[in-house]
Amino acid sequence: MVSVSDLQRLWNRRGMIHYRIPPAGDLVLTDAPLARFRRYRQTGRRKEAGGQLFATFRKGVTRVECATGPRRADRRGHSYFIPDRLAERREIQRLFTHGLHYIGDWHTHPELKPTPSSTDIKNFREMFIQSRHNLGSFVMVIVGVAQMPTGLYVGLCSGGGMLRAEPTLPSEE
Repeated sequence: MVSVSDLQRLWNRRGMIHYRIPPAGDLVLTDAPLARFRRYRQTGRRKEAGGQLFATFRKGVTRVECATGPRRADRRGHSYFIPDRLAERREIQRLFTHGLHYIGDWHTHPELKPTPSSTDIKNFREMFIQSRHNLGSFVMVIVGVAQMPTGLYVGLCSGGGMLRAEPTLPSEE
């Protein structure tokens, strides 16, 4: 197992965080979405924030290139985030024309090391089942108060439930 300090040093040097997702390959959070996550961490009395995740696929690597949100029409409070679903559908269509594929959602929690609530898991599982897609799972990222990668929860959600992914050293790309 890789130590948190090794991952922190690597992330500081490369600006990305890698997750091994068997059997699919690797999931890479690139600098742009990580910058958005840092911007909206729920420090102090900030409201929850969230949005969608968009990626490219290449040789077994899913690269999360873009994280959207929050939007003006989203409803936000200290312990809830309700996105504007119409705006989300428009984002999916617009970003698809630029070669980016919707793969999941992100949101913040006012916890040091976040974990999904039962409501998070239930809603995300329903969304996976009801959506039209060719993915084996959706990605859920929850951004906590602690510095990354410790303050991130990355999970894969399918019709069967949620599986947590752990950060790892990158494989050769």
